[in-house]
Amino acid sequence: MKKRIFCVLLLPLAAVLCLNCSVNTLVANALTGEGSSSVFTGDTDPKLVGDALPFAIKMYEALLDSTPNHQGLMRVTGSLFVMYANVFVQGPAEMLPVQEWEAREESLKRAKQLYLRGNAILYNALNEKYRGFSDAAAREDTLQAFLKKYKKEDVGLLYWAVASGLAAFSLDIFDFDLAARISEWKIMIERAYELDPHYGGAALDEFLILFYGSLPELLGGDKERAKRHFQLALEKTGGNSAGAYISYAQSICVPARDYETFKDSLEKALAIDPDADVSTRLVTIISQRKARWMLDNAWNYFPFLPIPAGY
Repeated sequence: MKKRIFCVLLLPLAAVLCLNCSVNTLVANALTGEGSSSVFTGDTDPKLVGDALPFAIKMYEALLDSTPNHQGLMRVTGSLFVMYANVFVQGPAEMLPVQEWEAREESLKRAKQLYLRGNAILYNALNEKYRGFSDAAAREDTLQAFLKKYKKEDVGLLYWAVASGLAAFSLDIFDFDLAARISEWKIMIERAYELDPHYGGAALDEFLILFYGSLPELLGGDKERAKRHFQLALEKTGGNSAGAYISYAQSICVPARDYETFKDSLEKALAIDPDADVSTRLVTIISQRKARWMLDNAWNYFPFLPIPAGY
């Protein structure tokens, strides 16, 4: 009888011990599975998400430390660094008044480091999935051939890897090591678009508006391609892409000194109903905050506009 009781008591323990070796992978799969990101992107409270993200990032890092080769964890952890840096570090810093330039510069330096941390994780994922990626990336011809191995499922990884690198470069254009990688990122993002032009709805089109619109021609810039991706973004979202309007205002209207179209684009971004797509509600809310700030501070972009009193 005692032996039977002992065996019964051991069964749950044995089950726990058997599961222990795979529990990290199970948790990782659950956290990185379909629908997990909407917990953040579908929220209505940017502050709540901003306060929660640092903890979430550290939790993902801890899981990644114990499950180092988990592709989903590497992609999500890397992308969270990029999202947090962009929305909750760089974004607020750029809206600080000119009198707080020291705080602004400090935050932008921090944002760059966060982008690079995310980039390192994402590049590690690329190397783990397709061994030899880093060596191939050293030359344009070998990279183009190497990327033929990639599949539709790899688009998110390529997208976030490029976004993190370019975001870091945008904050420090005198970082020549990053500048030297722009052609590499161009090949990667174009391959991603070739594999799945509908990734994230219009996420790639919105990104390419800024990519082609902001870079000089020597580095791959192309205003006409940027305009085409703007139209594609609007078509794919039914006009409900605040990000597309903001990207167009920044990368096309400002260089052209076209204040009227700049103003019209941002007003269209502000007119979008965040609840039109609940999965991207938070993105729309945050984008509209930026659009409002850009409109209220248009004199920053157009020197011929009057500067408000107090500046």
